[in-house]
Amino acid sequence: MGKKYWLMKSEPEVYSIDHLKRDKKTYWDGVRNYQARNFLRDQVKAGDQVFFYHSNADPSGIAGIAEVVREGYSDPSQFDSKDVHYDSASTQEKPIWYVVELAFVEKFKEIISLDQLRKIKGLEKMLLLRRGQRLSVMPVSQEEWNIIVK
Repeated sequence: MGKKYWLMKSEPEVYSIDHLKRDKKTYWDGVRNYQARNFLRDQVKAGDQVFFYHSNADPSGIAGIAEVVREGYSDPSQFDSKDVHYDSASTQEKPIWYVVELAFVEKFKEIISLDQLRKIKGLEKMLLLRRGQRLSVMPVSQEEWNIIVK
């Protein structure tokens, strides 16, 4: 399988593209949706490219690009009873939640807002733009990636 493309959302007050630029790399934790978890656990691979999306922001949109540098492994926050992402059903032997590690690639000069994305020809079928789509991790087709990067 070749390289895949993804969009991952984060609220900029929690963790922004500027945080990633400063840190150079991070692990993507706190995902608590089974479909998004399955992507992280089963499909996101090292070398995949990621649109870093600022959600619940003004404006919400794509802020830059990251690269997956480590494939899915057990999310350590699920075992920490003091963490907001703690899950008492998870055990070390049978973890429920997964993380991947991302490295900073590029911050865009300007955020490509959700409104701008809706107006771009060729993105009509993009998961992000579908009504009711709330996943924090979602696939992006190579065609959609190429249109946005251009």
